Amino acid sequence: MELTCKTEYALLALIELTDRYPQGEPLQIREIAARQNIPDRYLEQLLATLRRGGLVISQRGAKGGYLLAREPWKITMLDAIDCLEGSDLSTTKRDSNNKTVENLVVGEVWQEVCDSARKVLQSYTLQDLRDRRNTKSQIDIMYYI
Repeated sequence: MELTCKTEYALLALIELTDRYPQGEPLQIREIAARQNIPDRYLEQLLATLRRGGLVISQRGAKGGYLLAREPWKITMLDAIDCLEGSDLSTTKRDSNNKTVENLVVGEVWQEVCDSARKVLQSYTLQDLRDRRNTKSQIDIMYYI
């Protein structure tokens, strides 16, 4: 498993949408792109994928934009990754002709690693990411006299 640029950008956009969730105000692509330094066109494609996956909704009109489709404490990192990368991300494709005992052992351990990673990703919500970001931001601006 690896964090792709696509997934990282999508998570950054979702954190921005999490900030706006309490107000129920949509956020426009250009605002998200400017705040997170993501190319507009690319972000547009990512948000379309997230919309098709049921994680965000779009609102048309002059005050339109994107909103989270459900509460940020109910959307996990794994939900976002599965939406963007597919849920078979952790499955290992191995050559079926090369089934030695060693290959099976390595495959079993790798599957354990992937299952553990999925479990961790399932345990973090968008709200958790936002809260961690806010905590780190507060620490960064603290200074001591």
